[in-house]
Amino acid sequence: MKELYKGFAHVAITTVDMDESIAFYEKIGGTVTARSSAGEKLLALVEFGGLVLELIQPPEGELVPAGVGSIPHFAVYVDDLEKAAAAIKDAGVISFMTPEKRVLPDTFGGLQNWFFTGPSGEQIELLQML
Repeated sequence: MKELYKGFAHVAITTVDMDESIAFYEKIGGTVTARSSAGEKLLALVEFGGLVLELIQPPEGELVPAGVGSIPHFAVYVDDLEKAAAAIKDAGVISFMTPEKRVLPDTFGGLQNWFFTGPSGEQIELLQML
């Protein structure tokens, strides 16, 4: 059955403010590739870190709460964790979830990571394999 699948399409992120979310992802190196709507729902596709993010702003009062089946975070591979984190901080992002990176030498062959949040609370992981 795997021959039926073409590849990864996108990660969907519900946002409370489309313009704020777009500005955030552009500030940290993302590029908006499309904007649209579905009824009153606003949509945007943003390329960021090798991923396509689909930003979704539902009509006011219709935010979908996180729950079963929600995606707790998405990760972006980086070659130099400290350099990537510094660039994001230099862009004005102050939402890193810990004061320092985590180093996990026994996890998946060794990795280090650092999480920060986007404007709608989405968690973004910078991930460097050791």
